[in-house]
Amino acid sequence: MVSKRRLSKSEDKESLTEDASKTRKQPLSKKTKKSHIANEVEENDSIFVKLLKISGIILKTGESQNQLAVDQIAFQKKLFQTLRRHPSYPKIIEEFVSGLESYIEDEDSFRNCLLSCERLQDEEASMGASYSKSLIKLLLGIDILQPAIIKTLFEKLPEYFFENKNSDEINIPRLIVSQLKWLDRVVDGKDLTTKIMQLISIAPENLQHDIITSLPEILGDSQHADVGKELSDLLIENTSLTVPILDVLSSLRLDPNFLLKVRQLVMDKLSSIRLEDLPVIIKFILHSVTAMDTLEVISELREKLDLQHCVLPSRLQASQVKLKSKGRASSSGNQESSGQSCIILLFDVIKSAIRYEKTISEAWIKAIENTASVSEHKVFDLVMLFIIYSTNTQTKKYIDRVLRNKIRSGCIQEQLLQSTFSVHYLVLKDMCSSILSLAQSLLHSLDQSIISFGSLLYKYAFKFFDTYCQQEVVGALVTHICSGNEAEVDTALDVLLELVVLNPSAMMMNAVFVKGILDYLDNISPQQIRKLFYVLSTLAFSKQNEASSHIQDDMHLVIRKQLSSTVFKYKLIGIIGAVTMAGIMAADRSESPSLTQERANLSDEQCTQVTSLLQLVHSCSEQSPQASALYYDEFANLIQHEKLDPKALEWVGHTICNDFQDAFVVDSCVVPEGDFPFPVKALYGLEEYDTQDGIAINLLPLLFSQDFAKDGGPVTSQESGQKLVSPLCLAPYFRLLRLCVERQHNGNLEEIDGLLDCPIFLTDLEPGEKLESMSAKERSFMCSLIFLTLNWFREIVNAFCQETSPEMKGKVLTRLKHIVELQIILEKYLAAKIRKKGKIERKQKTDGSKTSSSDTLSEEKNSECDPTPSHRGQLNKEFTGKEEKTSLLLHNSHAFFRELDIEVFSILHCGLVTKFILDTEMHTEATEVVQLGPPELLFLLEDLSQKLESMLTPPIARRVPFLKNKGSRNIGFSHLQQRSAQEIVHCVFQLLTPMCNHLENIHNYFQCLAAENHGVVDGPGVKVQEYHIMSSCYQRLLQIFHGLFAWSGFSQPENQNLLYSALHVLSSRLKQGEHSQPLEELLSQSVHYLQNFHQSIPSFQCALYLIRLLMVILEKSTASAQNKEKIASLARQFLCRVWPSGDKEKSNISNDQLHALLCIYLEHTESILKAIEEIAGVGVPELINSPKDASSSTFPTLTRHTFVVFFRVMMAELEKTVKKIEPGTAADSQQIHEEKLLYWNMAVRDFSILINLIKVFDSHPVLHVCLKYGRLFVEAFLKQCMPLLDFSFRKHREDVLSLLETFQLDTRLLHHLCGHSKIHQDTRLTQHVPLLKKTLELLVCRVKAMLTLNNCREAFWLGNLKNRDLQGEEIKSQNSQESTADESEDDMSSQASKSKATEDGEEDEVSAGEKEQDSDESYDDSD
Repeated sequence: MVSKRRLSKSEDKESLTEDASKTRKQPLSKKTKKSHIANEVEENDSIFVKLLKISGIILKTGESQNQLAVDQIAFQKKLFQTLRRHPSYPKIIEEFVSGLESYIEDEDSFRNCLLSCERLQDEEASMGASYSKSLIKLLLGIDILQPAIIKTLFEKLPEYFFENKNSDEINIPRLIVSQLKWLDRVVDGKDLTTKIMQLISIAPENLQHDIITSLPEILGDSQHADVGKELSDLLIENTSLTVPILDVLSSLRLDPNFLLKVRQLVMDKLSSIRLEDLPVIIKFILHSVTAMDTLEVISELREKLDLQHCVLPSRLQASQVKLKSKGRASSSGNQESSGQSCIILLFDVIKSAIRYEKTISEAWIKAIENTASVSEHKVFDLVMLFIIYSTNTQTKKYIDRVLRNKIRSGCIQEQLLQSTFSVHYLVLKDMCSSILSLAQSLLHSLDQSIISFGSLLYKYAFKFFDTYCQQEVVGALVTHICSGNEAEVDTALDVLLELVVLNPSAMMMNAVFVKGILDYLDNISPQQIRKLFYVLSTLAFSKQNEASSHIQDDMHLVIRKQLSSTVFKYKLIGIIGAVTMAGIMAADRSESPSLTQERANLSDEQCTQVTSLLQLVHSCSEQSPQASALYYDEFANLIQHEKLDPKALEWVGHTICNDFQDAFVVDSCVVPEGDFPFPVKALYGLEEYDTQDGIAINLLPLLFSQDFAKDGGPVTSQESGQKLVSPLCLAPYFRLLRLCVERQHNGNLEEIDGLLDCPIFLTDLEPGEKLESMSAKERSFMCSLIFLTLNWFREIVNAFCQETSPEMKGKVLTRLKHIVELQIILEKYLAAKIRKKGKIERKQKTDGSKTSSSDTLSEEKNSECDPTPSHRGQLNKEFTGKEEKTSLLLHNSHAFFRELDIEVFSILHCGLVTKFILDTEMHTEATEVVQLGPPELLFLLEDLSQKLESMLTPPIARRVPFLKNKGSRNIGFSHLQQRSAQEIVHCVFQLLTPMCNHLENIHNYFQCLAAENHGVVDGPGVKVQEYHIMSSCYQRLLQIFHGLFAWSGFSQPENQNLLYSALHVLSSRLKQGEHSQPLEELLSQSVHYLQNFHQSIPSFQCALYLIRLLMVILEKSTASAQNKEKIASLARQFLCRVWPSGDKEKSNISNDQLHALLCIYLEHTESILKAIEEIAGVGVPELINSPKDASSSTFPTLTRHTFVVFFRVMMAELEKTVKKIEPGTAADSQQIHEEKLLYWNMAVRDFSILINLIKVFDSHPVLHVCLKYGRLFVEAFLKQCMPLLDFSFRKHREDVLSLLETFQLDTRLLHHLCGHSKIHQDTRLTQHVPLLKKTLELLVCRVKAMLTLNNCREAFWLGNLKNRDLQGEEIKSQNSQESTADESEDDMSSQASKSKATEDGEEDEVSAGEKEQDSDESYDDSD
């Protein structure tokens, strides 16, 4: 049985290694069967033939196989016994081998000996095996013959060096080598090794390759070390054998140190190795790494591998272009170059390594993470991150974090990602699902740069991958759109828009998925609906895609269904969808190069379709003023942003102009008559002469008619048959008219310029004394009237703001003044409404009505949803009729006013404008100077500031609170949202020069004011209202500058020019310089320019914005040390300045602003510890010694009200700075130890000063800060300082003891604070006590351990502390003795029993002179 098992095993091995022999045996056996009779048995009298015949092998001549008559094991045993028992043994062996040598002189005989033997039929059937060993292999299995046979084979082999194959296509050298594989036993392994290595040194290269790769199957484990040494020498001599040698070394059992040397040798040659050899080499390197050196090897490997350049020969680039042109829908099998195949094989090797070796994947991620420079990041890095992400599920979170950090820091940019996909798309295609999973994860981020990167992953996956992957991409994007997350929806829609432009034919194949979004429109914002319908309309009506009628039909069905809905939300969707679709249908394609003139022009049929669709929208929305206004605005946006076909534009212009005149314009000379509640007058006309053909806007009568129609009142003097148009549509309708005229006449508005100066039919708007006597309905009517007039003027300013003639500019500025005046009047009406509401509420309370707070809250909540601005006053019941508070309400209602276009801010260019008043003969009669005054300037700056905050502030910084309407931050910016951030920034950069002018003018105003009032900016001679307006303008300008320069988009390479141009504007205010100045020079000059304004800063809030502005500019500079010094110096000046006080003799500095500035000062100052010591050691004592309402003379911002802010910031910054101190090691130099010890001495001294302040300032917030940051400081002392004291104690004994004694007093005070918290039963304080006490106890143990380590245990005494309050008075309690013995001593009792315990109080503790160590005692007391 044993022998059979051995046979089976050897046969299995042989079957793996002699495939060539097996495959070539079949034709031979066929020949043998055909010529079996013709071939004869070898008849020879030699001892060799006779012994074989006796043992069971019959030798055949010619091409016939030798026949094996017995079992292979039986043959070997029989022959071995025959030889051993032969009378002439051992001489018989020489004769036997000599006979073999003679026999194999014939080539056919030699071949037969190397090929497997043929078994006789009965034997073959009985054994059940179809394969047997060759004669040579059988002889090698006999120990006494093996050395001689091996010698014979090695002598025979050189004859076939240059004869690869014989006539039968059999490779004799390879067949000879295969005989040596998988021998059951090697008699003399060392000799065999020597012979093989000698043979390798003289063999031709192809045979060398075969022999080397066969070594693991030939040699035993004991020979591996010797062979490894020989092969490593050969590796140095012959680089062409690198691949087989490394392949074999990976399979041998070798010493790790030896492999390390070989690996280093290979790494040195890595840059010069051929691409096709890389897979084997990388496999060897990765298999030879150990856990200790993995990171080092991987780091070196990624530095030396640059696959981007070695993969892209011209041939491959050509094939890539060809693949791209086919859309990558077909397999690229035959078109792959050998280089690309090698790269795929290489990545397969790496995948295998990281799949089974966790250390390799972690080291690779770590190597990429440690790469700091942008230029050092390669395509290879990104591919590796994708591969590890898809291969090793355990590292997904790690990779996700690394990738996010790299994206935030700008290390991985779009160009790198694009190169990755274009070079390695074949490798990445197999990881499509993982890449999409990663993209999905990135889109859930709150950081815009990360979201953008995720969208690029989708974009390039669609561009470079096959049809299946494209379908997956579209499916993933549709999922994002239906998720309801605003940022995800926006990003996914933007990607779809790009894909439609990038590859419309591929998107058309996936249109059915996009169409499915139409069922999920409920939670999508108007801007997102606009994008969605743009995508669908582009697919449906694209001229390249004729077979898209099914999408058109579905869209028509959805739009008609939504338009016919009575719910405004759905009607809104229908209007937006219809107008967007009409825009695509009527788009002007005359400039499209791919279309003929006939197909480019809009046909009559198409024009009819467009007009009928628009008429449908008009008829469905005319019953609702809100729907009509939305329709006009949507149509206006379409005309503004899309180029329509001339036919469609002509129809729109003609229809709109006529309808507008019929609805809103009347003759100014005919005053409307009717039963109006107020006398009608033509007001706000800009022409001061009477004309018979003048026009006016018929506003008050229309509003009155609408209100009465709503209330069911009688019809006015207007004809009953005339269709009434809501005055709500006045401003939207005019916007549509203006844009249509502008587009038709290339920006010329002469046709409608009469609307700029025409009057409006209103009544006297100034309330005067009659305000209090008005009814609620009358006040509401007046508020609506003013509101509509404001919106009319805002649209007028939007329309004519870019007119260049001085006369038109003057009129626009006048309209701007009217807007500011009307807002003040509206504030008065709102204030009256608030007062009235307050009286009613007070009356209800005095009457004993049960109006609960919940009722008030519900009323306030309801008012939030009320779109009428006159009701916004209900948002805060505490508001009185003060104008400034009412203006705040008006400011919060900005969303309900018409949005100012970004072009309006070109008015900021205006300095002094002259308006000419002309007589009838067009002669100048008089001149009037119209200037952009402070109120108008403030109005424009506030609006611009809000726009920049909405567009440029990152979403994470303006996150909407929980349970709030997620779309609220975009309300009022619907036109702005249709522009990109880059466009907005570019527009604002055009305004930098005029804004600098205004900033300098305001600076001069405050300088002059200070000079006139002897340095007191809020003196008695100052006009308060003008002062506040100018101060607000100052703040808004700085806010705008800050928002602009803090924009994250500057980190992108394409926006660098914008930054340069902006900095050039600022730097050129000081001196005119060349445009090619370096960035550092521009930054330095810009900061110098802005620093000059610090002296005239009128308020603390302005100061904070100036500091922040300088910080965001200096962040872009490399001179960090100098910049920090500038910021710290300026912040200190602001903290040391006396600021104007606010109302009720209370400082107008908010705690948040003071906290922010103080943090900036301490973070940027050269020495935080010295700064804290100055404030706590100089400023606070001055405050303590000053009167109640006074402040510190050194730091006027430090008052009793602001002390808690100073205290909180100082404690937090002190704890933060000591955490950064490295603990140090005993190996550090003496100087480093001394420096760190000195630093800790200063830190503990500062901590001591701060802690002792609670004896004077014992308010709850101060004590809370003390408990929280006191514990954190003690923890930092334990972790960072105690290791330093361990090895500093011997050399600096006195210093260490002094430090600990000081710290002991501080910790004792913390203990008293714990007692104070408990005795006052303040839960907000007591929640910090357990953790603090635990930390104090740990400190006692740690100090004792440090003294024991330094053989100074006798210095440690442990005593009990009595409970005391903050003033040091003992806290008496019923069980004070028991608590002293039982509480908080439990953990320390074992130590106390071993030490000299004292029962006296603090005063009796061992003094410093006795070297009492004692941060300890502070913690061992009872509560």
